[in-house]
Amino acid sequence: MFGKKLKPVYVINGFLDSGKSSFFSYTIAQPYFQTSGTTLLIVCEEGEVEYEEKLLAQTHTVMVTFDSQEEMNPSALMRLEKKYDPERILIEYNGMWDFRNFKIPHAWRLEQQITTIDASTFSMYFTNMRSLLAEQLRRSELIMFNRCDGIDEKTLASYKRNVKAINTQADMVFEDQNGEIDMTMEEDLPYDLQQDPIVLEGLDYGIWYIDAMEHPDRYVGKRITYTGMVMIPEAGDFPKGYFVPGRMAMTCCANDMQFLGYACRSDQAASLKEREWVRVTAVVRKENFAAYNGMGVILEAESIEPAAQPKDPVINFAG
Repeated sequence: MFGKKLKPVYVINGFLDSGKSSFFSYTIAQPYFQTSGTTLLIVCEEGEVEYEEKLLAQTHTVMVTFDSQEEMNPSALMRLEKKYDPERILIEYNGMWDFRNFKIPHAWRLEQQITTIDASTFSMYFTNMRSLLAEQLRRSELIMFNRCDGIDEKTLASYKRNVKAINTQADMVFEDQNGEIDMTMEEDLPYDLQQDPIVLEGLDYGIWYIDAMEHPDRYVGKRITYTGMVMIPEAGDFPKGYFVPGRMAMTCCANDMQFLGYACRSDQAASLKEREWVRVTAVVRKENFAAYNGMGVILEAESIEPAAQPKDPVINFAG
C-alpha cells in the first residue's frame, strides 16, 4: 500500500520589508508557477506590500495569517491541510521569529527555503540581530540581496563573505533597481592572488576558503601556504592518502562553530595525528572527489611541517 505524496512547502524569510511579499507575489503570477490545485499562502507578518485579491483568486491561492509563532504550530497547520487540501504551501515567515522553532506537519515537506535581505539595512541587522539572521540564512538555498543601489562593490563583497561564512552552499543574488548585479568579479580580497605562494593567515584563510568554494578556477594551479589543524574523516568515501588541514570558524556565536577545510592529498597523511597543527604548502586542484559527491577543491601538498597553535586558533567571522 502506497502512502500519500507529501505536500511541498516553500518558505521565504527575512526581516520586515526585505521584499518577501513582492517576491511571492511575482512568483505566484508567473505562468510556470500556475497550478489547477489550491495554493495555501501563510503570512506571518504585515509588510508594506499587500497581496492583491484579484491575483489570489486568479491563481487559486488561499491566504491565511498567523499573528504569533505559538499559534503557527503543526496542529494548526494540519487543520489548514484538512480544510483546504492544498497542492502546495507558501509560507512568508516572520523575520523576528526564531527559525529554530519552525515546524511543519509530517504530511508536508520543506521543498525550498529562500531568504530576502534589504542591503541598505543589512549591516544594522548583522550587528544587532546576528543570531536571528543566522538562523534565517543557515538552511536557505537562495539568498537575495535587494535595494543594493548606492552601495559600493567592496561593501557588497563584504556582505557576501559574511553570509557565506554562515551558509557556504547557498546561491546568492544581488539586485538594484536595474536588475541583477554581476558579483563574479574578483572582490577586494585581503591577499595577493599573484603572490607565490599565497600566504593565508588568520581570517584570510576563512575568506579564501569561502572564495575558493565559489570561484575555484581563480586558484587552480596556484600555491597556498597556511597553518591548519589536522582533521582525519572517518572511513567511507574518504580515501587513504588524504587528510583535511583546516581551521575552526565562529560564524555567529561561541556555540555556532564549524570546521573549514578541503581535502589534501599527501604521502604523509597516514603519519599525521588528529588535531595536531601543521604548516601546509600545497597546490590547488579542482577534481571529481567521491567525498564531495562531485567536483571540488583538492589540495596537493608540497610540504607539511609541524607548527605551533596560532594565537587565535578560531577564525572569528562574527567580528
